[in-house]
Amino acid sequence: MKQFIVSIATAAVKIIALVLIVRYVAGLASEAYAFGYRIFSEEPVSGEPGITYMVELSEETTPKQVAQALEDYGLVRDKDLFYVQYLMSPHKDELMPGNYELSTAMTAEEMLEIMSSSYVEKEEGED
Repeated sequence: MKQFIVSIATAAVKIIALVLIVRYVAGLASEAYAFGYRIFSEEPVSGEPGITYMVELSEETTPKQVAQALEDYGLVRDKDLFYVQYLMSPHKDELMPGNYELSTAMTAEEMLEIMSSSYVEKEEGED
């Protein structure tokens, strides 16, 4: 009888451990999906007209520092999400030093375009 109770208890512990593992993995998968979805669909922090901030980039400013600054100003909700958007953007490695007027009504892609060399070249070509 004792052996039967030990077997039942062991099976119960294994089932509980399996349920906990499955719930944990499902939670991680759900978070990963939500993060991936937001990379391509993140809305601006606010609607028009938004709040405008002047953001300065120097030669030494790294993309992670840009992401942190934008989060600190409230221009983006999540610095990590912005950094991944930067890495996947056509403007990767094109951030230029300068002062930029950015708004909470802009998407990450719009901000990256404004801070990129392609935008600076486009503006210079319009003169």
